[in-house]
Amino acid sequence: MLPSSLHAALTDALGSPPQHAQFVSGGCINHAACVEAGGQRFFVKWKSDAPPGFFAAEARGLALLREAGALHVPDVIAHREAQGGAPAWLVMAWVEERPARRSRALAMNLGHGLAALHRRTAAQFGLDHDNFIGELPQHNRQAGDWAAFYRDQRLAPQVRIARQRRLLYPERERLLDRLMERLPDLVGAEPIAPSLLHGDLWSGNYMVADGDRPVIIDPAVYYGNREVEIAFTELFGGFPPGFLDAYSEAYPLPAGYRERRALYQLYPLLVHLNLFGEGYGPQVDAVCARYAG
Repeated sequence: MLPSSLHAALTDALGSPPQHAQFVSGGCINHAACVEAGGQRFFVKWKSDAPPGFFAAEARGLALLREAGALHVPDVIAHREAQGGAPAWLVMAWVEERPARRSRALAMNLGHGLAALHRRTAAQFGLDHDNFIGELPQHNRQAGDWAAFYRDQRLAPQVRIARQRRLLYPERERLLDRLMERLPDLVGAEPIAPSLLHGDLWSGNYMVADGDRPVIIDPAVYYGNREVEIAFTELFGGFPPGFLDAYSEAYPLPAGYRERRALYQLYPLLVHLNLFGEGYGPQVDAVCARYAG
């Protein structure tokens, strides 16, 4: 059963009361359900303690990805802040997922589609608004220098959160500080184009629809170094064999990516450390030791 306050809000937004709701996996951040209303199915997710602007930021990110026309993105039907006893919520078009995650066609479609997304560029790194990664704030103050942006808008905020949550012991903090000081040398001197990034592209944030068509969801969008996105896809696995080859065929990665890959995995590792705890600490420490030890 949907919460009664959410049922009423959805009735108003969809123009018809939900007749059926089947709870589905929505990750560890939100509650989620497949809801039938007016003869159609919708994906609904809600969060009673969502920070202000949580789903509005997601809707804006999905719109940016959809406008790029590179990969399929579900349509956003409506979203609303928590009010009147109802939680914050977002409604999207339902996507029927297919269990075809290892096909060559999917690898080609996902690799070529992500390459096309990354070819959409901007003048600066960042975005004209802040958003979220998971339930953590993601700062997007724009900058023309990649090393400064990665240090000040990505690593430093997560280090501050880790300090507040008592996840930094002295040696970890010392190495993180040293790594951030060394970033201009570590990222290299080659020019970097600010590419449109999904921003949170792990295997749980893409789906497979009919025709081996990849569908991307749950973004943390910004314009950044595309190596960060590719490094994230390699961090936890779950992408079809040949995906990275297809990407590189369409948009070859710069020389030296392999040497920088772990550096760019540090951001999602810090996010996971702050969200899920010390289980991710050894991976954070290993990256720090590699680049600043």
